[in-house]
Amino acid sequence: MAAAQARKALMLTQIDVVVRLVACGASLLLLVLLLTGDVRRGLKLPLAGLLIGSTGYLLNSSSLIVYGAPARPWTELASIFTPFFTWLFALRVFEREPPRMASWGAVAVLGGSWFAGFFIAPHTNVTFYIIHLSGLVLVADLFRIAIAGRADDLVEQRRSLRLWFPLLVAAQAGGILAFELVTGRGSGNHDPRAQFINALLILALTLFAGKALLRTEPELLVRAEPSPAEADSQSELGTSEADDLSPSEIVLKDKLEAAMNAGIYRAPGLTIAGLADRLGTPEHRLRALINRRMGHRNFSAYLNRYRIAEAKALLADRDKVDLPVLTIAMDLGYNSLPPFNRAFRAETGQTPTDYRRAMIGQN
Repeated sequence: MAAAQARKALMLTQIDVVVRLVACGASLLLLVLLLTGDVRRGLKLPLAGLLIGSTGYLLNSSSLIVYGAPARPWTELASIFTPFFTWLFALRVFEREPPRMASWGAVAVLGGSWFAGFFIAPHTNVTFYIIHLSGLVLVADLFRIAIAGRADDLVEQRRSLRLWFPLLVAAQAGGILAFELVTGRGSGNHDPRAQFINALLILALTLFAGKALLRTEPELLVRAEPSPAEADSQSELGTSEADDLSPSEIVLKDKLEAAMNAGIYRAPGLTIAGLADRLGTPEHRLRALINRRMGHRNFSAYLNRYRIAEAKALLADRDKVDLPVLTIAMDLGYNSLPPFNRAFRAETGQTPTDYRRAMIGQN
C-alpha cells in the first residue's frame, strides 16, 4: 500500500515537472514574441515581468528541477515580483495608470524584503510574511479594480477579461500566497498535489498570454483610448464605420447626441445602464454604438469629453471668475473635487485653477 502511494506521488511529481518545463518554454517563447511584436509599449514591461516571474517561480517551487545555487536569489527575486507585474499588467490593460506612490512603494517593499531576506537576515521569517502579505494586497486590488470598472468598460473583450482573469489570478497567485502564508512554508516545500495544481494554473495564465499575443488582440494589447484631440477628430471627420451605421443605429445616435447636448452628462453617478434606460434602448446596443461606432473604450471617458468641455468654457468666462471650482465640478456630475481635477488634468495638462488663471490672463 505504501509502495503504491509512493509510486503515485512520484508519477505526480514527474508530471508536475513536465508541466513546469512546458510552461517555462512557453513563457520564454512568448517573451520573444512580446519583445518583437506590436504590443503597446506600456504593456511590454509588466507582461515581460509576469512571464519572467512565473518562470522563476516554476523553477523555485519544484524539488526536482535543480540549478546552480548562485542563481536562486535572482530567480526568487523574479518570482517575488510576479504579483506586482500581474497587477501592473492588468491595470494597463484596463487603461488605468497605477498611482506612482503605490507602484514605487510596492517595488520598495518587495525589493527591500528580498534583499533583507537573502543578504541581511536570511534566518528570519519577517520578510517572508511581508512579501506574501504585499502580494495578497496587490492581488486583492487587482480584483477590486477589475470588477469595479466593469460597468464603465465599453470593450466587450475586456469586459469578459475583467471577470475571468482576476479569478484565475486569485486562484493561482492569491491561492498560493495564502497557502504559503498559512502553512509558513515557502516555494519548494509544498505537498506534491498543491505543486501540481499550482503548475497547471501558471500554465493556464501563460496560455492566456499566448492567446492574446499570438492573435495580437488589438482591443486588449494594441489599441488604447484615443486622446481628446484624436476623439474630436474622429467625431468631426467621421469614420468608415460611422458611415455604415444601420437605420436603427442612426436613430439611436441622434437620440444620444440630443440627450448629451441637453446636458444629461451632468447627472451625478450617470452609468451606461442609466443612460440606456433614459434613452429607452437596451444597454448592449448603446454600449456597442459608443464603443464600436464612436470609438470610445470607457463610458467615463465619453462623459468626460462633454463635462470637461463645459468646465473649460466656465473657467474661461470672466463673468464666472468667482464661481468655485468645487461648484463647477459638482454641477457637472462629479461627486467630489479629486476626480474632476484628475479628469481635467488628463485632458488639458493643467489643474482647473491654473487653466482659469491662464485663460483669464489671455482675455
